[in-house]
Parts: sequence; C-alpha cells; structure tokens
Amino acid sequence: MKLFSVLSAALVGSSAAFAPAPVVRSSAVSMNMAAAEGEFYIDQERRNLMNLILVGSAAVTVGGLGVPYILFFLPPGSGGGDGGIPAKDALGNEIFEKEYLASKKAGDHSLAQGLKGDATYLIVKDDGTLENFGLNAVCTHLGCVVPWSAAQNKFMCPCHGSQYAPTGAVVRGPAPLPLALAHIETDEKGTILFSPWTETDFRTDGKPWWT
Repeated sequence: MKLFSVLSAALVGSSAAFAPAPVVRSSAVSMNMAAAEGEFYIDQERRNLMNLILVGSAAVTVGGLGVPYILFFLPPGSGGGDGGIPAKDALGNEIFEKEYLASKKAGDHSLAQGLKGDATYLIVKDDGTLENFGLNAVCTHLGCVVPWSAAQNKFMCPCHGSQYAPTGAVVRGPAPLPLALAHIETDEKGTILFSPWTETDFRTDGKPWWT
C-alpha cells in the first residue's frame, strides 16, 4: 500500500513538470510598450518646449543688454552731409541757425553739445555766417576742455599749456593732435546739425585720428 502511494505521488509530480506554462498575451505587452513610448515622447516634447523657452528668454535678455552697449559705440550719423544730430545748448534745447546767428557777433566761438554729447565749438565767421565745421573742445593731451581766447585769437588749454589755432591745429604742445572736427549743416527747419567728419583732415592732409 505504501508502495502504491509513493508511485502515485511520483506520477503526479512528473505530470506537473510537463504541464504547459501560462501564456502571456503579446497584445497586452505591446499595449504596455506603446503606452510607455507615448509617455516618453510626451515628456521629450515637454523638455524640448522648456529648452526653447529657456533659450528664447536668454536671447531676449542678452539682446536687451547687448544692443544698447553696441549702439553706444556707433556714430550717431553717417557723416559727410548724409544726416546728423541737432546741436543743443546747455539746457538741452536744439539750436536754430537764424536765431543763433542773430544773437552772436562775428568771430564768436561758443560751445554746444555735439556728437556723443561732447562740448563742440560753433564758430561764427567774419561775414556773420556759420563755419561749416565744428571743433571738439576736448584737449588731445589729457582731455581738458579748451577755452577760446578772443584776445589771443586761439584756443588755450589751462591744464598744461597746449594751444590751438582757430582751425584747431596744434601751435603749441604738449597736445599731440589737433582738435577733432565735425561737419556742420542745417536741416529744412533751420536746426544746426553735427555729423561725423570722416574724410581727410584739411589741417594735416591726413586721415582723421578720431575715426
């Protein structure tokens, strides 16, 4: 009897060993993989969108800071009669040729705000008209503002003794270079305009040192 029980248990165990394994449906696996891939693509699209937003924000910030910095170093006008900026008085008011000449005498050398805000001389000629060039009042030695001496008929720097002729040419050092030139013209309203002088310096017959 015991032998019969042992044999029966052995037969049951051997039959279980050859029983078919549970079948995993491929459709369910495929659906799970597709869902996972869909989530991956959605997450990737979100990442790409966030990256674009970050890059765009950085570009706007850098551009907002960089463009004004670059424009600061660009000349405000193209020069040579192709446009300019208005001459302004000490209060920031634009200067009009007719009114200006009516208030000045022949030989007058008065300062105005010129290119980049530099102090620039407007010169009234002996015939009462405005000279077609302005002179930057900044001394080329160490940057002092050079006053006009009507008694001496020249510009005389009080800092280190440099002197300039009425045209701005150096007549006494230590200034190494003449005063910078700017074109002067008027627009249709009569506003006095400054524009960069980029051609030959008529005082030295050379290239302008300030360009």
